Amino acid sequence: MSDGPRFRVHHVSISVADMAEACAFYRRFGFRETFEYKHPDGSVSITHLKLGETLLEIFCYRNHHPPPRSAAELVTDLPRVGIKHFALQVESIEDARHFVADSGLAPVPPEITEGRTGIRYFFIKDPSGNLLEIVEDRRPS
Repeated sequence: MSDGPRFRVHHVSISVADMAEACAFYRRFGFRETFEYKHPDGSVSITHLKLGETLLEIFCYRNHHPPPRSAAELVTDLPRVGIKHFALQVESIEDARHFVADSGLAPVPPEITEGRTGIRYFFIKDPSGNLLEIVEDRRPS
């Protein structure tokens, strides 16, 4: 009996209010643009950004809809059914916290949390309010 096809994650997708602002934000973490599409009528643009093997697909609709109020904060967003956020892993959570604070990517230095799953992390928001988790994961594989 076959084990079936081998799967791997291809991309994570988010929607933003301003494509240029979003791309500038994610470039600060090392993402680089690899693809861009703009619909001829200007209704939507799509940009692919890559960081290592991770592909981030960003949609920007001219007539976008704001997220629900429950998505504004992690504590109210996690109980809501649906995709929540994506995470970037770092070797040193303290170095990442300093980078985010020194770069002005968060209005105040984020608080580092010891997670129930054994990782250390903090959250920030991109310019459109999408949650981005920064994690230090030293658990054995």
